[in-house]
Amino acid sequence: MKIIRPIRANDYQDLHQIAVDSGHGFTSLPVNETLLRNRIKSSEASFDKTVSQPGDESYLFVMEDTETGEVVGTSGIVAAVGLDEAFYHYYLSKVVHSSRELDVYNTVELLTLCNDYTGASEICTLFLKDSARGGLSGRLLSKFRFLFMAEHAERFSETVIAEMRGVSNESGESPFWQWLETHFFSMDFPTADYLTGIGQKVFIAELMPKYPIYVSLLSPEAQEVIGVVHEKTKPALRLLENEGFKCTGYVDIFDAGPTVEASLSHIESVRLSQRAKVTIVDELSESATDYIVINTELVNFRGGIAKLCVDQDAVTLKRTDAQALGLSGGDYIRFSPII
Repeated sequence: MKIIRPIRANDYQDLHQIAVDSGHGFTSLPVNETLLRNRIKSSEASFDKTVSQPGDESYLFVMEDTETGEVVGTSGIVAAVGLDEAFYHYYLSKVVHSSRELDVYNTVELLTLCNDYTGASEICTLFLKDSARGGLSGRLLSKFRFLFMAEHAERFSETVIAEMRGVSNESGESPFWQWLETHFFSMDFPTADYLTGIGQKVFIAELMPKYPIYVSLLSPEAQEVIGVVHEKTKPALRLLENEGFKCTGYVDIFDAGPTVEASLSHIESVRLSQRAKVTIVDELSESATDYIVINTELVNFRGGIAKLCVDQDAVTLKRTDAQALGLSGGDYIRFSPII
């Protein structure tokens, strides 16, 4: 069984390897020991913290194969972005240039630097090792976060966003950034990406163009990738779109990948989720169905895919699955169908 649990200090080596494997464009996991260890410490402190409203908490989880003990993936949630450091996006909008006398009417797209998502909750840092891909592991690693957020709603904003990785090649070259670099920066994309990942974002405010950029003035290569996701990110985007996430015109300032958003209460897995007291049995009936299941704990949080028998009177769970999820008879669970 693969379970989701909060990251611990002794998971550092696994997290470091995931950071290495994730490659360019995965800003939230820089290959930097100090930053990665601080990320783990911040997560541990967030799970321990008493919270009545979202603040600077950052929750990092790992997926563990209970048969081998191997950590095969990671996934995270930031409670509220932009509270300590500015959180930048470009907003893609349109303006009209027209003249009735000259019979000219042109619609022009603009990219405007903004901080519009300040205070929103962000799902982030999702990465699954190649060896663990296939089956339902990817869905679990993405979707369990929505149940966790629903269960602990006071810790999160109603607006939930996800930044999707934009287009870059194997060498880390981004067509969008190459245009910005030529005109405003003297820094390649991997370097800018890394500096952002380690928290050195001052250069953004200092060097980024302050006025809206006319999209038509960008190189054709840069224009083509605005709002386009990296090939490896397409499955993650489809999952989020199925949950009700939509792009409303915001893109990343480095690679122009889209940012998608949804209201927490309207996310499909949240809307379909139920909270119930669980009965534990040695064997389930043949009517048992797979669900994403989480316990209702924080520090001892566990999530996974397990078979449940759900009827009006009781929700029953197999004993072996209950043990993996840290559950005893009479405990509450939150569960949702796998969509």
